[in-house]
This record gives sequence, C-alpha cells and structure tokens, in this order.
Amino acid sequence: MNAIIIVAGGKGLRMGGDIPKQFLPIHGKPILMHTIERFLEFDPTMQIVLVLPKNQQDYWAELCQQYAFAPALTIADGGEARFHSVKNGLTKVHPDVELVGVHDGVRPFVSVEVIQRCYDEARRSGAAIPVIDVFETIRHLTPAGSETVPRNEYKLVQTPQVFQASLLRQAYEQEFTEFFTDDASVVEALGHQVALVAGNRENIKITTPADLK
Repeated sequence: MNAIIIVAGGKGLRMGGDIPKQFLPIHGKPILMHTIERFLEFDPTMQIVLVLPKNQQDYWAELCQQYAFAPALTIADGGEARFHSVKNGLTKVHPDVELVGVHDGVRPFVSVEVIQRCYDEARRSGAAIPVIDVFETIRHLTPAGSETVPRNEYKLVQTPQVFQASLLRQAYEQEFTEFFTDDASVVEALGHQVALVAGNRENIKITTPADLK
C-alpha cells in the first residue's frame, strides 16, 4: 500500500494576500485540490494524509463543500516547522503502508510519470527524490567574494520524496536540527543513501505571484 503526506502550511505572505497560497484558485479550483488529484491519478487507492494548520482546517472544509471535492483524506495538524508537520503526518499513516512520500501542497504540476518513478525507485532502494538539472550559472559565496561553480555537479530538488515507511519513521525519531531542509536530509542523517530520479521542470513550487501566473 502507498501513502502520500501532502504538506500545506503556507501563509501566503509572499503572495501579498490574506488567503494562504495553497487555497488560491488556478484553472477553476484551489491549487491544493489539483495537487491531491495528481496523486489519485497515480494511485486511486493510496492513503492521502493532508497536513494543515489547525486554523486553516475549517476553511479547507468549506472549500471542499464549495467545490464538491470529496476524496478520502486523513487530516493532520501542522507543526512549528516543516519537520514537525511531516512528523505529525507520519503518525496518521496506516501501519500497513509500505511506501510513503512527502509532497509540497503547492506543487500541483508534478507529472504522474515522476510520481511513478519515485515510488518505483523507493521500492528498490528505500529512498528516492526527483531532481532536475541546474540551468543557470551558480556562484559560491566565499570570504574573498564569490566564485563560479560547475553547475553540472548540482541538481535542483523537488518533491515527492518517497521512502520505505519504516525508514522514514525511524528518521523522524531524530531530534530536529536546522540542517533538515527536506525529508531526504532527515533520512541521510541516518546514513542512508538517497537515490535520484528525473523530475519534471513544470513541477514548480508556487510561491510568488509570478509563479501563480
């Protein structure tokens, strides 16, 4: 059995509005609904755990009623940081789930093919994340100023990040540190290697008004 934890704790501050970005409409419905539907397209039977701040859960329920959106969802409370939100989501994952992914609620354009690659690779190796090539020049800040670094040695990381459920649960028993910037970094802290699979460039994280356009 597969599961996905969709983390949607954005406040929308960089959007310049009062509505959290995951609830903003694109193509006739809120962003978050598009994201959920993409995973149901991949696996209609998978467990979907939606992590939302407590003060947004009533609004989400109203949106679901307004848009007649009624897939089976398990709701978990958002935490202080993303790490704590994922940890809360993990407590809601069914015990018989073999593979669990974590995905940003504001990445509605992930392709089903990328989701499939992540789950397939996680089944083989235990941990898989989607990445894309860096297509702009990167500079490294140094005490003397800055320097160009070879971009072919770097990748941009996306979600979903998918893991064997037992591995992810073990990883999230660790104490939180500021170096845990995503789920892969939490798993790597255990000493487990993370496999890279090809992502899709359209799989952006909607953060600014320009992203929304």
